[in-house]
Amino acid sequence: MGEFLEWGFLQRALAAGILVSGLCGVLSVFIVLRKMAFIGVGISHSAFGGVALGFLLNISPFWSGVGFAGVVALLIEWSRSRARVEEDTAIGIFFSASMALGVLFLHLSRTYNVDVFGFLFGNILAVGEGQLWEILALAGVVLALVFFLFKEIVFLSFDEAMAWVSGVPVSFLRYLFLVMLAFTVVVSIYLVGIILVEALLVIPGAVARNITRHIRHMALVSAGVGVGSTALGLVVSYWLDLPTGATIVGVLSMIFFATMGFSRKRAHRLA
Repeated sequence: MGEFLEWGFLQRALAAGILVSGLCGVLSVFIVLRKMAFIGVGISHSAFGGVALGFLLNISPFWSGVGFAGVVALLIEWSRSRARVEEDTAIGIFFSASMALGVLFLHLSRTYNVDVFGFLFGNILAVGEGQLWEILALAGVVLALVFFLFKEIVFLSFDEAMAWVSGVPVSFLRYLFLVMLAFTVVVSIYLVGIILVEALLVIPGAVARNITRHIRHMALVSAGVGVGSTALGLVVSYWLDLPTGATIVGVLSMIFFATMGFSRKRAHRLA
């Protein structure tokens, strides 16, 4: 382990992994409770269009991805609430359109190279100091919003109709949550890439739900599972020379299957 931490790029990878997986772990609880797993797929793939736009315009693909994914998240919610389009239908439409735009942008920019593959499949070992600060800034903003609006988001997650009657700004919180999710997806792309980011947004929350039903405990367990899996996956991938993103997702998946027994035992006791 001492040798592992001697390398600067591994120190940055571990710091980025802890930040991103902890952030995803907190949001994962609300995604699981609100049954929004599919929207993570939609937003993560829509970020591909923003990343490709960055390559086309020769600007930072990170910030173009943040802006593009944020706009798509707002359009998905607007389509659901104003245009009366079912949420999964809106996600499917914007997901497909964004991917198509991404391919067109890459074709026009002709930079379909290793950098693009890094965004698609993740390359946490290539995280630089500047990117680490970008991740820290966005993670700090999202976690601060979750901390100050925790009760309202929990209320919204359990009973949206009752939250509306009780004066909670439901519409504003729905838009805000999707924008926070979009920001989280983009920073997660450094870790596991667009293709696997869904795992970080769903599996930690599902593991926490297998173990406990107390919302604050769920948030702590979910964040802990995300951080622990990322650290373990990083170490295992280093020693066995395996793809880092895929190894992290593999560790997460094994933890989920190992904790399924807790959920079955609790259901059996309640029966």
